Amino acid sequence: MKWTRDFGLTMRMLLTSFLLLIVYLIFLGILAALGFGFEFLLLIAAGMAFVQYFFSDKLVLWSTGTRIVEEDEYPELHRMVQRLAAEAELPMPKIGIMQSPVPNAFATGRNHKNAVVAVTDSIMRLLSKDELEAVLAHELAHVKNRDMLTLTVASFISMLAFLIMRNWLFIGLFGGGGGNRDSNAGALILVFIASILVWIVSTLLIRALSRYREFAADRGSAELTGNPRALISALQKISGRMDYIPPEKKQEVEGANAFFIIPALSGNTLMELFSTHPSLEKRVAALEELEAQRRGY
Repeated sequence: MKWTRDFGLTMRMLLTSFLLLIVYLIFLGILAALGFGFEFLLLIAAGMAFVQYFFSDKLVLWSTGTRIVEEDEYPELHRMVQRLAAEAELPMPKIGIMQSPVPNAFATGRNHKNAVVAVTDSIMRLLSKDELEAVLAHELAHVKNRDMLTLTVASFISMLAFLIMRNWLFIGLFGGGGGNRDSNAGALILVFIASILVWIVSTLLIRALSRYREFAADRGSAELTGNPRALISALQKISGRMDYIPPEKKQEVEGANAFFIIPALSGNTLMELFSTHPSLEKRVAALEELEAQRRGY
């Protein structure tokens, strides 16, 4: 099937960016009205965004112990990714292997030319060829949609609010405005409350966008492979296998949960709001609807 642009994702990206901009301006207005200097934290947040954009792929590979492999080591895996990348009109990404009993896959990289698609050795043993192809297509869809760039930009205001929330006492002592001690203390409390609210709102917006990104990547996989049923089967197998993974093995890789195709989730309603992924049931339902459309039902 031919890749088609996901306008729903584009519109949600624009809407999220617009809402985050409003939150950002309100937050800056509150800080300015209270007389707080925040230039240093702004610089730190910008630096964090810079590092996240340019070095996050290397940090993810390092933290997960993922090794970049050459074609002669995994020729079939390379051929599969190469064919899917050509179908998606993407440059051939680097391929990584992660030694872990947790069956999973992820993609990282700041743009199309610096992308890495990685799989665990266990997922290659767990899935059939069609299922593994569907998972790889899902990860390539993330690359195609430039998801790393999107989340880096969207996370800026959240990082700034989090920094202020974590360091509010220091800001009050050294960056607060004039006035007497009581007024400074009151302003400091208002800044702390405002930073908490901004962090919560921005995090909810970013996580909502992140969950839609997973739906978009699932659709991209279905389009690239023409086989939504294979991805459904793969997701169910990975999720089912998670129940049998020792907790300590999950903890070893939990830092990369936001990147994985299936993270370890509690499944309760409150946590779904803060989750980076939609529930398995919702993803399967969306893919089944795509399968029905493909068959003309």
